[in-house]
Amino acid sequence: MQMTSAPHLLAEDGPEYERILGDALRHAHERPDLEGVGDRLNTEQLRTMALGATALITAAAATEYEHYTKARDELRRAAAAEETAVLEGARSTGAGAGVGAVVTVLTPLLAGAAAVIFLLIGYLLRAVNPSLTFGRSLVTAGWFFACVAAAAILVAAVGLLITALRNGATSRTAEDEEQELPEEVARAREAWRHALLERGILPFLRDALADPTAGPAARVPHRSPDRIPKIGYSRPDFSGPEDGPAAGPRPTFTSPDFSSPDFGGPEHQPD
Repeated sequence: MQMTSAPHLLAEDGPEYERILGDALRHAHERPDLEGVGDRLNTEQLRTMALGATALITAAAATEYEHYTKARDELRRAAAAEETAVLEGARSTGAGAGVGAVVTVLTPLLAGAAAVIFLLIGYLLRAVNPSLTFGRSLVTAGWFFACVAAAAILVAAVGLLITALRNGATSRTAEDEEQELPEEVARAREAWRHALLERGILPFLRDALADPTAGPAARVPHRSPDRIPKIGYSRPDFSGPEDGPAAGPRPTFTSPDFSSPDFGGPEHQPD
């Protein structure tokens, strides 16, 4: 059975209510005031009754629940505001960061490519004609671009390191702030749980067990494991002739009374 909706209990907190109720019923044998569980009402019957009276039970902890929901909403608003600020900052610095990223990436690539080309051509020309001035100039330009590429790579590495350190410090600050807020929310949540259990669920269970009109607990009949369960239909009752209804009187037939003709012997009369 699902929990009925309560006016002051949000849907996201419904599973938490059911969990607290389940724990109370599971450990009912440890409480002297709930020792009647299983005599009049079993745990399933009590659970059904408590889920049906959710609004009545949760009203006993309405103050603690209101404080808990307010603290939770403040945490969510703070997280949403921080996320919005981060997005806006990213948009405002997106253009400058984009240009810097392009320059940081392209400078080593272009300088490195120019260095390779100039050095290759310069050394080829020097191999063909060592006295050629143009070949020496190309080699010099190649080494210049090689130094530029190395410097650009070094600058990019330093920039990445600084960015990583800055992001790490920002994330640690955000984590510290989040650790402070959830602690307050956790305390408010624990206070609501305690009030819900002590002032709502347990009194309701005690009243339900003390109700004289409560019937005995439904017990599940024990079935033998060797016994084949009875399926929902029964075989037709075929009975033998001797088990059927008493036969009615049968018609009696009497044989016709055939009598032989009275033939007597010849009579000898006196002449």
